[in-house]
Amino acid sequence: MASSKNQRDIDSMLTASDVARLLNVHINTVRRWSNQGILKAYRVGSRGDRRFRHEDISSFLSQKSRSAETVEPEHSLPYHTSLEWK
Repeated sequence: MASSKNQRDIDSMLTASDVARLLNVHINTVRRWSNQGILKAYRVGSRGDRRFRHEDISSFLSQKSRSAETVEPEHSLPYHTSLEWK
């Protein structure tokens, strides 16, 4: 009984491809973020496939949106009031 519940839990989790589509990034970016601990991943099966919980991805997105509101651009282009055409 417990194994069928575990299987349902795993089946409801997102794959790396799912997360890549949701975040609009390449699957290798999802893998790298997982390796770096930026995204929490769970390894399943004999191959060690990554699975992601919906809650963890939602939390990641809300953190990113909060930080995007407060972060200044690292590099800004100089503002010129006049253009010279030659």
